[in-house]
Amino acid sequence: TFSAPVFAFAITLLMVPLEVPRTFDELFEVFKGFLSFACCFGILFMIWNSQNLYFRRYGLNNAYVTSLNAMLLFVVLMYVYPLKFLFMALFSDGHYNDHGHIGVMITDQQQPTLMYVYHSGYAAIYLLFCLMHVHAKKRAAEIKLSAGELFETDTFILLNVLNASLGILGILIVLLAPIKYKGSSGFIYMAIPFLYSFLFAYRGKKSRKRFGHNITEKAS
Repeated sequence: TFSAPVFAFAITLLMVPLEVPRTFDELFEVFKGFLSFACCFGILFMIWNSQNLYFRRYGLNNAYVTSLNAMLLFVVLMYVYPLKFLFMALFSDGHYNDHGHIGVMITDQQQPTLMYVYHSGYAAIYLLFCLMHVHAKKRAAEIKLSAGELFETDTFILLNVLNASLGILGILIVLLAPIKYKGSSGFIYMAIPFLYSFLFAYRGKKSRKRFGHNITEKAS
């Protein structure tokens, strides 16, 4: 009940800065804002969907899960503006239009800090999801998980580990890469569709061998 308004508030924060354009240049900036909003909305929706599925699937509501969920919501709210700033900078080539004045949104020297923030937030979110699923596995007997549901839980644990590892890899790239490439570290997330396809294909094969059908299809 508390989580849904938090995600709604986060989406509202994404839209608040948008104003009615007074010139064509400002209108063009608004369209850039829509693109960044769409990307941010998509990311927030995936996080909300993962959280929603978790509570519907396991129904856990103890102090440990509540604490992890509170930390998750805190991270989501903290990263709303950094996330929007990142995509606005990406779609505007690092420039903004303030009533006809073109300014630089971020310098090359500032990009590493922004990417550290972004990668850390991404890793933190999926580490929290991983801990939540590990906890559900530990409570398998209490919540009466079947063998298939345990297999599905293991799949989600692996999925969250992969996502958290991408965030950690991004931090390492920013740390080790030359400064002109540090800002490009975010492109590692383009690997997500391939990692998801590989993981669900692998787990699906194991599922068919063990259970006679692919129980991971609904997870993917």
